[in-house]
Amino acid sequence: MKYGFDNEKYLKIQSEHIKQRIATFGDKLYMEFGGKLFDDFHASRVLPGFEPDSKLKMLMQMKDDAEIVIVISALDIEKNKIRSDLGITYDMDVLRLRDEFMDRGLSVNSVVITHFNGQASAEAYRKRLEGMGIQVYYHHTIEGYPHNVALIDSDEGFGKNDYVETTKPLVVVTAPGPGSGKMAVCLSQLYQENKRGIKAGYAKFETFPIWNLPLNHPVNLAYEAATADLEDVNMIDPFHLDAYGETAVNYNRDVEIFPVMNALFDDIYGFSPYKSPTDMGVNMAGYCISDDEVCREASKQEIIRRYYTAICNFAEGKATEAEVAKIALLMKKAKITTDDRRSTVAAKERLEMAQSATAAIELEDGTILTAETSSLLGPSAALLLNALKYLAGIPHYVKLIPQTMIAPIQKTKVNYLHGHNPRLHTDEVLVSISIISLIDENCKLALDQLPNLKGAQVHSTVMLSEVDRKTFNKLGIGLTCDPVRKIKHLRKKEAEEE
Repeated sequence: MKYGFDNEKYLKIQSEHIKQRIATFGDKLYMEFGGKLFDDFHASRVLPGFEPDSKLKMLMQMKDDAEIVIVISALDIEKNKIRSDLGITYDMDVLRLRDEFMDRGLSVNSVVITHFNGQASAEAYRKRLEGMGIQVYYHHTIEGYPHNVALIDSDEGFGKNDYVETTKPLVVVTAPGPGSGKMAVCLSQLYQENKRGIKAGYAKFETFPIWNLPLNHPVNLAYEAATADLEDVNMIDPFHLDAYGETAVNYNRDVEIFPVMNALFDDIYGFSPYKSPTDMGVNMAGYCISDDEVCREASKQEIIRRYYTAICNFAEGKATEAEVAKIALLMKKAKITTDDRRSTVAAKERLEMAQSATAAIELEDGTILTAETSSLLGPSAALLLNALKYLAGIPHYVKLIPQTMIAPIQKTKVNYLHGHNPRLHTDEVLVSISIISLIDENCKLALDQLPNLKGAQVHSTVMLSEVDRKTFNKLGIGLTCDPVRKIKHLRKKEAEEE
């Protein structure tokens, strides 16, 4: 793997700047943590070398003085929003995050449900959490937010929200994903703390967009692609340009909320410590890019992956046409097409010859392997076996799973479990070779190669089952699919590994 980001440098200088920001304020600092706190896989993909738990490592250095508030939007609860990298809903991820933080000795204060407007699903979720002994607060939808500053900064605005009682000097506000309302929670708390005579400050720890990279740098374009469903737009920070005569990149939601922030600080301190939304952030990531070209290429690949995710979600009614169109426009800005993804090209070339569903994988060493549907295996399962054999140095003609073993599994799937697809999925072939590895050295060698699949890229010419998608995700494989449910006129095949 080629690295383009110096993670050790990032940990050092980012930590130093956070501590400086904490020292700037008096009684309490609310720090909004944008992105994922300990499994920021997007950052690790577009900045190769960035470790997914970098933010958590920094927070652990301050854990004695910190407590965590987890935020979730009632709107996301209502629509069962899925965290795509893990395949779980946001409401389930809140519980996962809480357990992960507590297992590491971090203090979790509570959960705040934002955008609350009487949704029955949010009320049921609150009862569920309270039944588990978790403190829950409501923050309400405010009419005219974020533009109606007079209403927001009043007892009928932030004043109507529940006050989150905190005890430590650093309050970390995080969420399962973007658009949850983290900043609004921080601002509401500033208002509530001020009413109680507590001087509180605010800072933002968010990796993207990277303020000191060009507006249309692929890293920043990849962030727009990742938040296409939120309609986020990267833009030049007008406040920063006016105050300093310096170009800085921010995004629309921060720019829109900045007047509210200024008004709140004026009420609390009599002045605002920030001249721009960029000032609010603590983001040293741009200074830690060690190879710009590596990060550019990784980000372009991320945009293509996001495009395929969007078109598949659209085919399943989970995304809008606008989301697809936006990412397509970002691809034009980045001067890329789907043909820039090598596994995509290889899978489609195999499709033209096979006339059946196909898949291709690009391994870390650049090797491309392909597979197609057979009567025994789906293309993803066959591809996985091919890749493991290649990495283990096992000849392609060797069959890791005898057909005599596959037949009874298929019988069980169809006759007893009433399945419609007799072909083995990726998890089923892995279980099969795990069992056979007790008596077969080739299967043992193949299993030992599973860690070496991390970072590989797969493309399928059909949308894969949830089981297959989760298997690739767990193995650290980047997956894209064409928005096709099945390829008609499948050619009959008998060989289980193609």
